[in-house]
Amino acid sequence: MLVTQESVVTEAQNGVGWIKLNRPHALNSLNVEMVAAIYKQLKDWKQDSRIALICIYGEGEKGLCAGGDMRTLYDLKENGVEAYAEQFFSTEYPMNYEIHRYPKPVVVYMNGIVMGGGVGLSIGASHRIVTETTKWAMPEMNIGFFPDVGASYFLNQMPGYIGRYLALTANIVKASDVLYTGVADCYLESKNWPKLRQAMMEKIWSLDSAEQEINQLLKQYSLSSSPPSSLLSSEQEKIDQHFQFETIEDIVSSLNTTAEKGDKWAEKTVNTLLSKSPTSLKVTLHQLQEGKDKQLYDCFEMEMNVAMNFMKCHDFYEGVRSVLVDKDRAPKWNPAVLEDVSEEHIASFFHYSWNNEQNPLTTLTGNKKYSC
Repeated sequence: MLVTQESVVTEAQNGVGWIKLNRPHALNSLNVEMVAAIYKQLKDWKQDSRIALICIYGEGEKGLCAGGDMRTLYDLKENGVEAYAEQFFSTEYPMNYEIHRYPKPVVVYMNGIVMGGGVGLSIGASHRIVTETTKWAMPEMNIGFFPDVGASYFLNQMPGYIGRYLALTANIVKASDVLYTGVADCYLESKNWPKLRQAMMEKIWSLDSAEQEINQLLKQYSLSSSPPSSLLSSEQEKIDQHFQFETIEDIVSSLNTTAEKGDKWAEKTVNTLLSKSPTSLKVTLHQLQEGKDKQLYDCFEMEMNVAMNFMKCHDFYEGVRSVLVDKDRAPKWNPAVLEDVSEEHIASFFHYSWNNEQNPLTTLTGNKKYSC
C-alpha cells in the first residue's frame, strides 16, 4: 500500500508505518500540505491495529528537516499571512503534540540537519536516533522569531540552563550534545541506517512486542558506535553561571564581566547574543520562564499566540529577509537595542485577538508521553 503526497511519502509494510519527508531540494522544510499529510497519517495509523510501529525520516543525505517554510510566510506578508500562519501553526503544533502522546513506538532518524520544525517532529518520539552528521538547533533567533514547536516545554527539561543557552544563541550542536541534553536516545553511524531500515522492513511487527523488538534492533546496530564526548557537558558550569539570570540585560552583563577578564567563550557568546533581535531575545526568555511550570499542551497554546503576533512583527520579516531572501546576514532590528524593548511590548506577544475569540489549540488536552 503506497500513498504519495506532493512532499510526503507514506507506506505501510509488515506492521511499520513509514513517513518520508520528500522535499530534499528544500532540506525537507515543512509547509502546510506536509504537516497536514503527516498529521492525518498519524491519526489514521493510531487507530489501525495492523500498524505496530511508526518510522519518520527525510529523503536525501542532508537532513531530516531544516524547519518550517518561513519563506512562504515572508512572501505573504502583504497578502494573507495571518490566515496562512494560523492554518500552518494550528496544524503543525497538534501534529507535534500527537507524536508526544502517541500510543505506539515512533522512531525518528535524525540524520544531518534537524532544526526548528525538524526538532518538533523528533522531540516527542519514543526512539530518536542521531548520527555523526546530526546538526541540531533551534535557529529561530537568527530570523527574528522564537523557538516554538513545544520548545517552551522541552528546553526547560534540559540540564541546568542549557535550554536557555541554545534558545538564545541558536547554536548548532552535534550528536553527543543532543544525547547529553536528553533530546535523543540512540547513536547510530549513518552507514548502518540502510541495514537497520532493511531489518525493520523485513521483520513482521506486532503491537504486543514492537517496543521490545525495536529496542533490541537499535542496540544491535548501534553496539559498535559511540559519539565523542559532549562539548556542552564541559561548558555546563559556564552556561549555568551566566544564563541563570532573569533578564537578558543581566545575562549580557554577566558575560561581559567575564569576557573583560579574557574569557573567549564569554566574549563569543555575548557577541552572538547581541547580534540577535532584541525583541526576539526578550520574548524568548519570557517564553521559557512562562513555560517552566506549564504542561506541554499549555505551552503549545501559549506558543500559538506568540507565533501569530510575530506575523505582525518587523523583526521577523527583517530576519527572514537577511537569512533566506537577500542572504546578506545584516538585519536591521527595530528596536535595535535591548533597552528600547519595553516589558509592555513583550507582554503583548502572549495575547492574540482570535476571530472567534478562542485560540485553536485550547482543545489540546492531556500530557501522556509514550516512554520506551
